[in-house]
Amino acid sequence: MTSNASGFALALHGGAGTLRRGDMTEAREAEYRAGLRCALIAGRDVLASGGSALDAVTAAVCALEDDSLFNAGRGAVFTRAGTQEMDAAVMDGRERRAGAVAGIFGPKNPVLAARAVMERSPHVLLIGEGAAAFCREMGLAFADPDYFFTEARWRALQDTLARGQDASDEARRHGTVGAVARDRAGDLAAATSTGGMTGKLPGRVGDSPIIGAGTYADNATCAVSATGHGEFFIRYAAAHEIAARIAHGGQTLSTAAAAVVSELGGIVGSGGLVAVGRDGSVALPFNCTGMYRGYVQDDGIVYTAIYDEADKAS
Repeated sequence: MTSNASGFALALHGGAGTLRRGDMTEAREAEYRAGLRCALIAGRDVLASGGSALDAVTAAVCALEDDSLFNAGRGAVFTRAGTQEMDAAVMDGRERRAGAVAGIFGPKNPVLAARAVMERSPHVLLIGEGAAAFCREMGLAFADPDYFFTEARWRALQDTLARGQDASDEARRHGTVGAVARDRAGDLAAATSTGGMTGKLPGRVGDSPIIGAGTYADNATCAVSATGHGEFFIRYAAAHEIAARIAHGGQTLSTAAAAVVSELGGIVGSGGLVAVGRDGSVALPFNCTGMYRGYVQDDGIVYTAIYDEADKAS
């Protein structure tokens, strides 16, 4: 995408690995696009009013967590044991402050838990019961188990347990949501949230809450939020790798992001990411069947896409 050095930019994803084209009805596609649009507008409104990139990505991810279509927050998938364990992270590109949570259940918006860790604790990552206790102490909103239960996610678990993990079903392996932004002051931020993989082992943590793997932001280079087969993104420090190629290799955002995603695909690390550069440019590469995604820049026009297609104003 073109640079937007004097204005704001926001890009987000609702997960790489979409429903197969044959299973995507027009009505279902409209629902996904509406969810993406809602989140983009939430973040855009923050940026358009002069708000910070950090507030914008938080608002966008909260909107996606509240939408049961996406694998985060309310729409989180189930582990092999029939439980739900959620991960999230935020990073502020101004001073590279970061906060993350992993393996939590109860907080309505895990991204707010991650932000609380960053802003209200001396730590970067809290997990499990300790993280939940911290969230209660901070007064974050919790939801009952029924809030997080969706019949579609439960059926997906039962099918996975009966048939095993289908390697071709990317949607079950790496649904995630995330957002990156540049505000009018030139600051960058990233946020990512996920329920993980359908049928994952309890205690499994993917790349989303790992700073430098699934989430990264640095005003000097870029902000990145990834979605994919998390183990590969962790092993290759994918988000930081893009920033390093910009800082030390002189690559553009689009070149660095596309190259890292392509290289991951070469080792069966399917997925994608969204990124925004210090100049306001955006990149949204993926190496699988599709990625729920969208972006908006200073002109305020919202674009969304799902498969390998031209971004569509909506």
